[in-house]
Amino acid sequence: MSIDHGSKIKTLSVAGVIISLGIVFGDIGTSPLYVMKAFLNASGQVSSELTLGILSCIIWTLTMQTTIKYVIITLKADNKGEGGIFSLFALLRKKKEWLFIFAIIGGSTMLADGIIAPSITVLSAVEGLTLIDPNIPVLFIALAIITFLFFIQQFGTAFIGRSYGPIMFIWFSTLGTLGFINVVHYPGVLGAFNPIHAYNLLANHPGGFLLLGAVFLCTTGAEALYADLGHCGIKNIRVSWMFVKVMLILNYLGQGSWIIRNIGILADGVNPFYAIMPQWFLPFGIILATMAAVIASQASITGSYTLISEARSLNFWPNLRIKYPSHAKGQMYVPAVCWSLYALCFIVISTFRSSSALEAAYGLAITVTMLMTTVLVIYYLLLRGRPVWAVVLFAIVYFTIEGSFLLSNFNKFSHGGWFTVMMGSIISLVMLSMFYGRKVRNRFLTFYGLEPYLPIISEMSNDQTIPKFAGNLVYTTHANNITDIEAKTVDSIINRSPAKRADHYWFLHVDIVDSPDTLKYKVTDLYPGKITRIDFFLGFKVPLRINEYFRQVLRHLSEEGQIDLVSTHPSLRKYGVFSGFTFVHIDRSVIKQTELAYFDGLALNLYYILKKIGLSDIKSYGLESNQVIFEHIPLTIPAMKSKTPIIKPAKD
Repeated sequence: MSIDHGSKIKTLSVAGVIISLGIVFGDIGTSPLYVMKAFLNASGQVSSELTLGILSCIIWTLTMQTTIKYVIITLKADNKGEGGIFSLFALLRKKKEWLFIFAIIGGSTMLADGIIAPSITVLSAVEGLTLIDPNIPVLFIALAIITFLFFIQQFGTAFIGRSYGPIMFIWFSTLGTLGFINVVHYPGVLGAFNPIHAYNLLANHPGGFLLLGAVFLCTTGAEALYADLGHCGIKNIRVSWMFVKVMLILNYLGQGSWIIRNIGILADGVNPFYAIMPQWFLPFGIILATMAAVIASQASITGSYTLISEARSLNFWPNLRIKYPSHAKGQMYVPAVCWSLYALCFIVISTFRSSSALEAAYGLAITVTMLMTTVLVIYYLLLRGRPVWAVVLFAIVYFTIEGSFLLSNFNKFSHGGWFTVMMGSIISLVMLSMFYGRKVRNRFLTFYGLEPYLPIISEMSNDQTIPKFAGNLVYTTHANNITDIEAKTVDSIINRSPAKRADHYWFLHVDIVDSPDTLKYKVTDLYPGKITRIDFFLGFKVPLRINEYFRQVLRHLSEEGQIDLVSTHPSLRKYGVFSGFTFVHIDRSVIKQTELAYFDGLALNLYYILKKIGLSDIKSYGLESNQVIFEHIPLTIPAMKSKTPIIKPAKD
């Protein structure tokens, strides 16, 4: 049986296309704010041929990387309509679980680069104010905008989210219009469509290869585009991308035209994006750019919520409190992620202080994400039976392209790229510790066959000489097989003092499945009228609201007459009072005397430290603490024979 979980906008429609402009293309759509400026800062002596070369690289990067790899190929690697590196891994993990390392590295670097994305976008937009008045406190305004943006997350952004699509439509239309006007002044810039200019830049211009770091900024939002697949659907994204790409290329060409026409009089720190605007339009352009920057930043923040939520469901991250401040699609709010991101963005803006400084740091980590996605897509294509020659060609082309971008971006390491590499490494360590530490823990969980204990538990339930512990007693279980149960659970019910006599025993098992939106359950009567197991099958994007789902299942069973929820106490049953439910949570910990291989022990200890920092299983399931009995037991690990001394009886 299943529980309804809502719907999504996936069918092709005008509304879907407009919505996708606001949700999907914020990051890549604000790249014109800083790409050509980064080129001027990195190029030294600018020439018309150099400008045509950089424009050619941008056009063909948007074509090869964004259009062909992501929009045409990777968007088809969907998991029941969901995209993103974790969704792709969830699709592959049953057959290729060892690919978890690529998913972890890719997800971590994407989260790390997401720290700089809002900072550079907002800074680039508000820096245009200095063209109106050089004394305007740009840094203060950028910090105020970032503070406001993160502050309103807790209330939900549905009240402004409805305007995102129309605003971004105006934004892209403005980009294209400004670009077209400037292209008309110098049509020769259209020669950039000829890839020979890109080749000449890379092969003949001294230091031309290093300029790829600036070029790469034009496609940093491609990975986010894939991650947002589930919000809008592949058809809406593909149709809207055709419009977006044309507008972006027109704007880049317009900026290139302006640079070529003004070679020799280019001022230091000039931003061609604002330079191509007529003076009278500048205030409106700055306001529109700031609005687009806020939308792009919101998309980046929401993307971080989604990544962490998926990581938690895939056992890559500790449990965190997740709220849903509104009913709008995508209105997830993760307080710990929100305020951590805010603190880091505040530090980044305060430290780097300008978009020019951030350009040198931006993009290094996301190249790693794209490489990791390429690895996963290769295995996806092979598992889908695509011709080996086509997969090999895909691998050669994109390992070459992305490998080149990565090598070029390594030049950014000492200029701030170290920050995202450091953050990505920390996030990867957390994910690896959670994933591998859990595997180490599971190796030492002992399971019993449940069948011999069923009659014992049933007879104990009817034994009036044992004081009743609860009306309904509930345990969670990690046993995948319905015929098994943890040894510690059996010990808790039968052997611990007091023995836990109850009218009914429930075993709840949560199975996180590969399909992202699955929300189903299965009820198994292990001992009719006494012992029941409920298996919840949850997609990795479904909220972990076990308490609510359990209540729904109980209501279904009661309505179907399969269970009686009224108290068995005559005085209470007379008035139809419902029986209470008590949950027992068995908390395991590693004792200091436990001996393990070094890395196993390290991973296990980090796992339990991170578990304590995060939300407990009980709170993440939505259970109230007054319903729960906690039992603390050590994690039993067999001693290593080669190291454990054998104690002998003393002789008189």
